[in-house]
Amino acid sequence: MNTSLQAKEQGLVIESGGISILNRALNIKEIEMRKFKLPELPYANDALSGLISPETFEYHLGKHHKAYVDKMNSILESDSSYGDQPTLEELVQKTEGGLYNQAGQSWNHTFYWHSMSPSPTEAPGDLKAAIDKSFGSMKDFKTQFVEKAMGNFGSGWTWLVKNSKNELEIVNTSNAENPLRQGKTPLLVTDVWEHAYYIDHRNARKAYLDKFVDHVNWSFVGENFAGSGAPNMTKFMV
Repeated sequence: MNTSLQAKEQGLVIESGGISILNRALNIKEIEMRKFKLPELPYANDALSGLISPETFEYHLGKHHKAYVDKMNSILESDSSYGDQPTLEELVQKTEGGLYNQAGQSWNHTFYWHSMSPSPTEAPGDLKAAIDKSFGSMKDFKTQFVEKAMGNFGSGWTWLVKNSKNELEIVNTSNAENPLRQGKTPLLVTDVWEHAYYIDHRNARKAYLDKFVDHVNWSFVGENFAGSGAPNMTKFMV
C-alpha cells in the first residue's frame, strides 16, 4: 500500500515536505537510491610508473572518472524509473543517452584499472590456448592488439572479448560504447582517449600501448574468460 493511501485511511494530511515525517509515523522504511562511489585503484598510484604516472591517475581517476560517477548518481537520483538498486551492468546494458554515457564510462574505466598489473603475470592455460588458437601466439596477440588500438580513430577503447561462440576477438569501440551491448564478454581493455596517455607519452599512442601490453593483468583476464555473463564492476563501486 502506498504512503498517500495509508495516510487517507488513517485520516492524516500530508503537508508539503512532510512525507518523511509521515513515513516515520507509519513506520514505513524509506528506500534510498543506490549511490555509486569512485573505485579504489587495485594498486598504488605510483605502481605503474613508466606506463601511467601518479599525475595521470590524479586527473584520469580523480577528475575524469569521478565526473562520470557523480553525473550518473545525479541522474539516478532524479529519475526513479531505473529502480532503487540498479547494478552498473544493468545500466550499461539497458539504458540510452545521457545515463548510458555516464554508466558506460564508469564501467569501462573501472574495468580498465583492473586490466593492468604492476608486476608480470601469466595467462592461465585455457586462456593461453585460446589466444594461441585465435592469434597464433601471445607475442602475435600483443602485436595485433596494439595495431587494432592504433587504428581506433578518435576517442574510445580497444578490447579483447569472448564472442557468443566462445571465440576471442579484438574489437574497437568509440566514446562510452561497451561490447556487452553486442552480446560479447569483455576480457581486457585499454583506454585510447588521449587523456589516458598524454601527460606521460604526449601524442605517442604507440609508446603507451607497447607498455600497456607488458602490464596486462592476465589473472583478471583469465577470470573474465572463465566466467559467464558480464564481469561484475558493481562490486568495486558500492
